[in-house]
Amino acid sequence: MHTEQAGATARGPQEQYSAALAEGRFQIQHCPACGRHQFYPRTLCMHCGATDLTWADPAGTGTVYSFSIVRRKPEAGGDYNVALIDLDEGVRMMSRVDGVALDRLRIGMPVKARVLRDAVQALVVFDAVEAA
Repeated sequence: MHTEQAGATARGPQEQYSAALAEGRFQIQHCPACGRHQFYPRTLCMHCGATDLTWADPAGTGTVYSFSIVRRKPEAGGDYNVALIDLDEGVRMMSRVDGVALDRLRIGMPVKARVLRDAVQALVVFDAVEAA
C-alpha cells in the first residue's frame, strides 16, 4: 500500500522513515516514475532520478543475502548477528535476524520483518520463518 508522498512535508526522508518506525510502521520508498522501490530513504530515486517518491508498506518478507556473527562476552550482551536482507520488493537492507540460533542462520533463509520499539529507538529486525 502506498501512502503520503515522500517529499510532501518539510521533514527529510530519514525523519519521515524514523517517524513511521516510532509509530510501529515499516515503510520503504516507491518511485511512481519507474515503478521501483528503494531503501535507505533518499530525496530522489536512485534508479531514475525522479523526485516524486511515495512511501510504501512492504510485505516485509525476504531472504538472508549475507550475514556475520559478532562475538562478545556474555556480560557485554553476548553474540549477535548482522545480516543483509533482500526484501521481496527488490531492496536490500542491513538488520539482524531473531528467532534462530546463530549456528542455524543460513544464506537464503526466509525472514519476515517486524518493528522493534523501546523507549529510546525503533528499528526493523527480522524473524526467521519456516519455508512454505
